[in-house]
Amino acid sequence: MGTPDDILMALGTVQDPDLHRDLVTLGMIEDVVVDGGRVSFTVVLTTAACPLKAEIEADCRAAVSAVPGVQDIAIRTISRMRKPKDPTADRKALPGVAQVIAIGSGKGGVGKSTVSANLAVALAQTGAKVGLLDGDIYGPNLPRMLGVRRQPSQRDGKIMPVEAWGIHFMSMGLLVDQGEAVVWRGPMLHGAIKSFLHDVDWGELDYLLVDLPPGTGDVQLSLIQQTFVAGAAIVTTPSTVAIEDAVKAIAMFGKLNVPVLGVIENMSYFICPSCNARHEIFGSGTGEARALAMGLPFLGAIPLHPDVRITGDEGRPAVISSPDTEYARALTAIAGHLAQRISIQTVGAPQPAPASQS
Repeated sequence: MGTPDDILMALGTVQDPDLHRDLVTLGMIEDVVVDGGRVSFTVVLTTAACPLKAEIEADCRAAVSAVPGVQDIAIRTISRMRKPKDPTADRKALPGVAQVIAIGSGKGGVGKSTVSANLAVALAQTGAKVGLLDGDIYGPNLPRMLGVRRQPSQRDGKIMPVEAWGIHFMSMGLLVDQGEAVVWRGPMLHGAIKSFLHDVDWGELDYLLVDLPPGTGDVQLSLIQQTFVAGAAIVTTPSTVAIEDAVKAIAMFGKLNVPVLGVIENMSYFICPSCNARHEIFGSGTGEARALAMGLPFLGAIPLHPDVRITGDEGRPAVISSPDTEYARALTAIAGHLAQRISIQTVGAPQPAPASQS
């Protein structure tokens, strides 16, 4: 009859496909119980958005099944986000927020806000606790894309983010009248970003996505100066102009010591609904080629489709309103890849496995 140590030894042969280390060494196995021929244990994933959950569970089941005397296996799978190991003193981690992720682009018009909204909602659909901060102070479009116009409330001196599609959301667009122009200089922008980060009660979050304005200016600097940013994802289209500006954004994050998690190619291609032919309107594969040439992960390509724009205008993110479409599946897959990159980056030195229980 197998013992808890036998079970841990068997699970020690199972590797996390992303982290390339065994689950026991990574501290991802807990609560091992052996009761006759029945074995139960908990697998602790590094993110609820892990796209390899089924693969990890299957590998665990196969490994434990090989232990003599095991007749029945019960696997409980949970997730527990790990915070950055060493936030710098001048970039304080936000209380309760595990990971801050910047979504940037070198230029406007690449669909970055649409991508940000859908990634946030897609991550929330996995069970992750997600916040979305609209960092575009001058042109906040996310309230429309999420279908939110109500003003946030206050409690105990803190601004309470608005709930939308399972995420916590904050935007300058919720604080000014629709159509009102925000005409501010750099110091005021800095103050707004500081307030949105530290005066908002974000609660307990696995991810806080920050949709940045185009370019490499004041808002980007303010964000990175105000808090510890775990990484940035860069949104581009395949066009040469967009790629060139995306490279500038990548260089900016590099100078500011923010890791680039990968590149997302939006409007990558168009499938004609009449003839089903694929049209590469802005080029093909340029974003992927440039990402790989720079040694960066390519997180995925999103096809161009009118419904993405329509659902955004109507305040219904595509991953909610059209989950079975090619573009929604692409966005969901990219959210999973983004979560993978964060987990790979965050997990540091091996953690000791908890003591087994009999």
